[in-house]
Amino acid sequence: MNDDRRWPAPAPYSTRREMLLRAGAGFGALALAELFSTRSTSTAFEVQRSGTPAGQRPGPPQRAKSVIFIFLEGGPSHIDLLDPKPTLKQLAGSPLPASFGPVITPMGEYDAPLLPSQRTFQQHGACGAWVSDWLPEIAQCVDDLCIIRSCWGDGLNHSNGVCQMNTGSILAGRPSLGSWVHYGLGTENSNLPAFIVLEDNPGKVINGPRNWSAGFMPAAYQGVAVRGGAEPIQFLRTPESIGNARQERRLDLLERLNRQHMRSHPEQSELEARIRAYELAFRMQASAPEAVDLSNETAQTLDLYGISEEPTAEFGRQCLLARRLAERGVRFIQLYHGAGSRWDAHSNIEKNHSELCRASDKPVAGLLKDLKRRGLLDQTLVIWGGEFGRTPMSEKGDGRDHNPYGFTIWMAGGGVRPGVTIGATDEIGLHAVEDRLHVHDLHATILHVLGIDASQLTYLHKGRPERPTINEGEVCQKILA
Repeated sequence: MNDDRRWPAPAPYSTRREMLLRAGAGFGALALAELFSTRSTSTAFEVQRSGTPAGQRPGPPQRAKSVIFIFLEGGPSHIDLLDPKPTLKQLAGSPLPASFGPVITPMGEYDAPLLPSQRTFQQHGACGAWVSDWLPEIAQCVDDLCIIRSCWGDGLNHSNGVCQMNTGSILAGRPSLGSWVHYGLGTENSNLPAFIVLEDNPGKVINGPRNWSAGFMPAAYQGVAVRGGAEPIQFLRTPESIGNARQERRLDLLERLNRQHMRSHPEQSELEARIRAYELAFRMQASAPEAVDLSNETAQTLDLYGISEEPTAEFGRQCLLARRLAERGVRFIQLYHGAGSRWDAHSNIEKNHSELCRASDKPVAGLLKDLKRRGLLDQTLVIWGGEFGRTPMSEKGDGRDHNPYGFTIWMAGGGVRPGVTIGATDEIGLHAVEDRLHVHDLHATILHVLGIDASQLTYLHKGRPERPTINEGEVCQKILA
């Protein structure tokens, strides 16, 4: 008896004409794939494949090849670090003058006495930049810094502030800045991710992986979290009980199944990203351990980052790892310091910031000095800052609340003017008043330094061209060298 249920379903019907067409196109695709796999960057291929309209105008000249973004999570106090306000001492204990208020914070309208800084500020370097005694090591590098005192954003709390500084929006769901850079420029090292995230306290960063998500773009552009030590990326190594040959057979079968499924679900970018992630993971098994292995670094270099002493050892390793990744062609490296909003000094700011500055000051300065002596600073843009600053008014008597209305970041390296201070807040450090730079302006300027015009870099999402700065933001020419 003939029982068709014993036999597998027939393969999908294909005409001879379709077979010849697919075969012919397939051979051409092999050559095309090889051509793109040997390129140092993948901009043209990635942009056309992923939805940018053809005919995009060339961007500005590329001044930097990579970015190292040192993110101080929780909101460092600009008033106590890089933006001295003598007027605060004159008004200490007084209520906020009516000319500055009202001020809205996460707790509502805010009215508390003004709190002067307890820090000592001095001018440093040939440029005469003012830096507090909390940052003595960074103070030695001010002639390489472009200090921007007039930043502002829309996020009143940590979740939306961190989200905006990473994605341009206070609402989750948009691609991160690192994802846009990966999308626009591709990668210079096919054996390492183009966008890498380093956490000093893994799993504690507010919003988590949403900060380095690719949003509505293909998942292949999202950031990859990397740790130091013998296993920089979890689950990358093949267990000894499986063996290489068995693992290769498993991966081959998995790839065939994934690609078979993808042919019937072409709209699922996550599946394509997973296939590419497996391929990248295979290459990374050889490259990633070498990239994070600090054993070949000299004792002088380790000391420069403070790795040989506490409490700078942990973040010193992260900063040194960032340098190693940048020199290996990783486009965007983001370091989180104080993950878990540890810079959030609502009370006892003296103890809070003293400890965090002690742990980060020398490693950050070591990174700048190391990049400079190796000739890498000219091609690497280093960014330092948090999601917002702190208020000049006190909280709980000895702390400061969130201040998105005016705060400070600095940049150094490729494409920015060294030894300058740009913009200003008012006389008590509450609002940015001169050369005001919104987060969108900062992002547009960062992309410009990398050779990307933020108004021209687009991704077609649901029929609408999306841009990294959400159709806002202007490049700050005063920042550019």
